Amino acid sequence: MKSLYVKFVVITIGIMLLSGILAFIISNSYYQQKLKPYNDQKNTKIGLSIANFADTHPNINLHEYMKNLSSIGYQLYLVEDNGKSNYFGAPFRVKNLSPSAIHQVLNGHVYHGILHFPQQTFVTGFFANELNNTIGVPLTHNGRHYALFFRPDIKLLFNEMHILFAWLIALTIMLSIVLVLISTKYLVKPISQLTKATKSLAAGKFDVELDIIRHDELGALAKSFLHMSKKLEQLDDMRKEFISNISHDIQSPLSNIKGYTNLLEKETLSHDEKTQYIAIINGEINRLSTLTKQLLLLASLDRNEDMVKKKPFNVAEQIKELIRNYQWTINEKEIMLSYSLPDIIIMGDSSLLNTVWDNLLSNAIKYNKPNGSIDISIERKDSMIAVSFQDTGIGLSQEEIKRIFDRFYRADIARTRSVEGTGLGLSIVETIIQLHNGRIEVESEKQEGTTFRIYLPISF
Repeated sequence: MKSLYVKFVVITIGIMLLSGILAFIISNSYYQQKLKPYNDQKNTKIGLSIANFADTHPNINLHEYMKNLSSIGYQLYLVEDNGKSNYFGAPFRVKNLSPSAIHQVLNGHVYHGILHFPQQTFVTGFFANELNNTIGVPLTHNGRHYALFFRPDIKLLFNEMHILFAWLIALTIMLSIVLVLISTKYLVKPISQLTKATKSLAAGKFDVELDIIRHDELGALAKSFLHMSKKLEQLDDMRKEFISNISHDIQSPLSNIKGYTNLLEKETLSHDEKTQYIAIINGEINRLSTLTKQLLLLASLDRNEDMVKKKPFNVAEQIKELIRNYQWTINEKEIMLSYSLPDIIIMGDSSLLNTVWDNLLSNAIKYNKPNGSIDISIERKDSMIAVSFQDTGIGLSQEEIKRIFDRFYRADIARTRSVEGTGLGLSIVETIIQLHNGRIEVESEKQEGTTFRIYLPISF
């Protein structure tokens, strides 16, 4: 497979050649349509002027006059009415003039050989050193009639220009190719660096460095690539962190279940002890079940398998029911809970949104301070509703706020290990809100509390 460098060079040179061919065809068309008639007309005037001068100056030597004209840049063919002819100046390459053309001029008519020269390329047409590619004018001198055929001596007039143009074209092509090679190297180099960096990422090395300082699309691509590598590194860290957390959250209840199962095998246990151990085992099983359900829910939301089943429901009633379910926990932690929940009907998936309120309320209780407070409110704002959960808990740092919706992320690992949590709850919350075309905002300060504000469309 050819490299991008080779492809770019080949394509660029191909474009140059194609452009040259097209430019040649266009210029040839312009020559045939415009320059050729003009050239014929101009030389006809010159020929008539030569003939007029010869006619009005009978004392000059006609042959000397012709030689003088040839020395200043003309090829001439002079035919007398008796058929005698002479050439002056550089010889014609092809002497193909028809007798009818000679008779035509001797009879007083102008021969437009340049105008009627075959429609060939302008290089051939303009430079063709042929006798029929001339202008023929009738000439009278001392009472004798002549037919004068002439054309500019291109070799004499433009010989140096030919060399100059040849050098210009050759140098232009050579310099163009060299500049294409250099510029292509400059363009392809950052792509090669990106390819190398991509292979490093594929090998799991996220600390890539790109020495690409540009202000074009490649510079923007390099910045996006570095941003992507950092995000991938974060995701990899979160993956490792998630595996560690999940391992802990699964191993801990399994160890408890195994330990209390072994205790139940003892025959000396009292009925109360057995009941207590069974309750602990059931609690650990429920804990594993909750974790499994969260993982399955998140996987389903990722696949977006028509998860959202929207229908009208009362948000306020749903949240009030949730508060009643948590009332015992709230009282146990001596938390002051207040709410302002006016009845508002929206179109949404009540089951998924109940998961959102459940996560936010459980977090507000879990991370609140003793004798703290929670305030829940609903406001209608045009075609949206704003649902707020405000607590006086331990709060979050600005760095934690940036990452709390990242999957598998757990703010303050040492702290969260002491309470139930997988780092999936808020990721689930954000995904559900996005599936409802809403958004979620967070305001928090360390040791001051946190406010989650959810905006959802009413959408009827």
